[in-house]
Amino acid sequence: MTWPYPLFAFILDLAIGDPRWIPHPVTVIGRGISWSERILRNTFNGSTEQAAGVVLVAVIVLPTAAGAFAVNRFLFSFSGTLTMIIGMFLFIYLASTTLALRGLISSARRVMEALDHKDMVDARRKLAMIVGRDTENLGKDAVLRATIETVAENLSDGFIAPLLYLVTGGLPLAFAYKAINTLDSMVGYKNEKYIRFGWAAARLDDLANYVPARLTGLAIAAAGYIYFGVCDRSGLRRARNSLRIMCRDGRNHTSPNSGVPEAAMAGVLDVRLGGPSTYGGLVVEKPFIGDGETADYRVAATQTLGIAVVASSLAVVLSTAVLWALRNSQ
Repeated sequence: MTWPYPLFAFILDLAIGDPRWIPHPVTVIGRGISWSERILRNTFNGSTEQAAGVVLVAVIVLPTAAGAFAVNRFLFSFSGTLTMIIGMFLFIYLASTTLALRGLISSARRVMEALDHKDMVDARRKLAMIVGRDTENLGKDAVLRATIETVAENLSDGFIAPLLYLVTGGLPLAFAYKAINTLDSMVGYKNEKYIRFGWAAARLDDLANYVPARLTGLAIAAAGYIYFGVCDRSGLRRARNSLRIMCRDGRNHTSPNSGVPEAAMAGVLDVRLGGPSTYGGLVVEKPFIGDGETADYRVAATQTLGIAVVASSLAVVLSTAVLWALRNSQ
């Protein structure tokens, strides 16, 4: 593989995202999870649901990593110039499918556009597609806060984390991470159905995201320094506040990781996030994150997208530079 491939994958993701007419690897993983869950639930009885969940993780993550390893070896086994170019392009495309910045930005922008058209029903419906909470009764500011939160959280597990694993372990590790993250999104719930069955998936996802979440927080602070330094020269203050709120409020979340990038984003934007949310009709009392109670959340939501793009760009440039340095040190 050539050293600038994270940059090429990033550009390709921004250019085409995830076209619906091309089967996406995560869709295949998701179908495998659903199929495996049905079989395991029929095989294991209720008292061994936790063991069934461990088996589910193994039968999804290990074959995914092995399959990615085999594909990676195949793509770089070509010897002719044309076939090598085709193999490299396919490799970059597969690498781009592990990144989800364009999809994240587009989803958040659709919510904001619905609000701009004063269509609260449509805004709530579009928000429900990207968050796990109930959205039917959310007001405008609550919709915008939820949008900011999901952009911050998914910047970590939808971009920074897969990029980190792509750079450190190539396609096998990146796809293994995507399998873990997809498992968590499908079975890692704390409700009666999944509290035991999804335990292994949720714990493994917590472990896999521990370092990326904290790197994302640092990336958001650095991006704030650049973004606001250009916009209104408040970059240094914003970056400091981002780090302060991240350290103070990063644990104010039910997840050991999600609160870190959310707190960093709250600090850099001078807004308050978190607070009580409703899931499946039940109110969950979550602590608040950040200080800005009277913020303009519509402006902050637009700034969030800019911060996400700058943070992602910084991560790509840094990872490409690291690969270049490693290549030239050999």
